[in-house]
Amino acid sequence: MHKAPDIIADIRVADESGTAAFAARLAPLLAPGDVVALDGTLGAGKTALARALINALPGPDEDVPSPTFTLVQTYDRGELEIWHFDLYRIEQPEDAFELGIEDAFADAVSLIEWPDRLGSLLPARHLRISIAETDGGGRRIILQGEHRWKERLQQTFAGAGQHG
Repeated sequence: MHKAPDIIADIRVADESGTAAFAARLAPLLAPGDVVALDGTLGAGKTALARALINALPGPDEDVPSPTFTLVQTYDRGELEIWHFDLYRIEQPEDAFELGIEDAFADAVSLIEWPDRLGSLLPARHLRISIAETDGGGRRIILQGEHRWKERLQQTFAGAGQHG
């Protein structure tokens, strides 16, 4: 059994503008080949965070719908290609191959809603962002990842506590 990755930051945001501010801090740190697992219950804010991350990158503001029915949407953001997956409806992990997930893992930034549907196909090198509703409509955002993520994010999110 694998040890759970260390918590890099535990952040509280008051509203969607706080989520956008968090995304604006994270987005410049993303690079091709990054896998970001967006974890949370229905309505927790996974798509809102994906939208904020995509729009925090260079390029025009995009209407970023949930890919619930298309399963994947792609966005060209200058030097980065973003693949936004919603795997809620896949029946088995291997179904993700039909969506081109291997190409995304190799060359793009993958934002994956319902990442646990991938089972063992989810790369160990991923950054997990867990989102949960808090009292009053805010969100708690927990970042977890292996040492490479910790090294990359620690300066930006060191001591991250309550925000926006």
